[in-house]
Order: sequence, then structure tokens, then C-alpha cells
Amino acid sequence: MNIANGIIGLLLLTLGRKLFWLFVGCLGFIAGLQLAEQHFGTEPFWLAWTVALVLGIIGALLAVFFQNVAIIIGGFIAGSTIAAYLAMYTGFTPHPVINVCGGILGTIVLYALFDYALIGLSSFVGATIFVEEIVWSPKLETIIYVVLIVTGILFQTVLWRRNKS
Repeated sequence: MNIANGIIGLLLLTLGRKLFWLFVGCLGFIAGLQLAEQHFGTEPFWLAWTVALVLGIIGALLAVFFQNVAIIIGGFIAGSTIAAYLAMYTGFTPHPVINVCGGILGTIVLYALFDYALIGLSSFVGATIFVEEIVWSPKLETIIYVVLIVTGILFQTVLWRRNKS
């Protein structure tokens, strides 16, 4: 298991709504790793991590200083990540159209229903990143995926309501 992805997945599952900048920064980091691996391969290792860290920092700064832009970018990346995983899981070959459609849907949902969508999207993305790193039977992975999503949503909702009152 890639420990960095496992930690990022757990952080998004538990703190995605509470720390919006963390949500967008983690998405930037994951997108940076994927981008670097697609264009440069996995070697040298430091290059992929540098690209990922730079994009993660940019995402976190956008979230702090330009929240509306960060909502659009974060929603797009989250929706795209979820759509790509669900496409692969259901047997479809990943295609840019699937990623773009998922990204547009993620942006619309996050912008329209910010707090609720942030809880849901961060739980879905956190579970997706975490489950992608484990290799068990598909049935067990599905069970873990659903349990993580539900647990993340419940945990973040309880935190949010506790802080609201």
C-alpha cells in the first residue's frame, strides 16, 4: 500500500469538510502525482513528488485566497477522480470524456451544495484513494469502499453539526 495515498485518503475521509484547504491541497497532490507519472513515468521518484507537492501547495493556496476558484477546481478534480474509478470498477476503459463529465458534475454539485457536497465528495474521494491502494477480492473492496464512504460522511457530519451549535 502506498502510505502517502493511504494517509491522504484517511485525512479526506475525516477532515475534508472541516479543512477545505486540505481537501483541495490533497486533490492537487494526487493530481500532480498522476500527471507526473503519465508524463515522466515513475522515475525519478523526486520529480513526481516535486510536481505533486507544487500542485498540492497551489491547490491549498487557492482554497485559502480564492475559495470560489478552488471550489470549481476541487469539484472538478473530485468528480473526475470518482468517475474514473467507477468507470474502471464497472469495466469501462478510462476515457477523458468520462473524466470531464464527472468533473463537471462534481463542480456543479460542490458549488450548489457546498457543505453537504464537500462532506460527500471528500468522503468519496478519500475512500477511492484508500481503496485503490488495497488489493483484495473485488467483493471485499466494494464492502470496504461503501463502509469508508458511509463512515466518512457520518464522521464529518457529526463534526460539522457539533461545531455549528
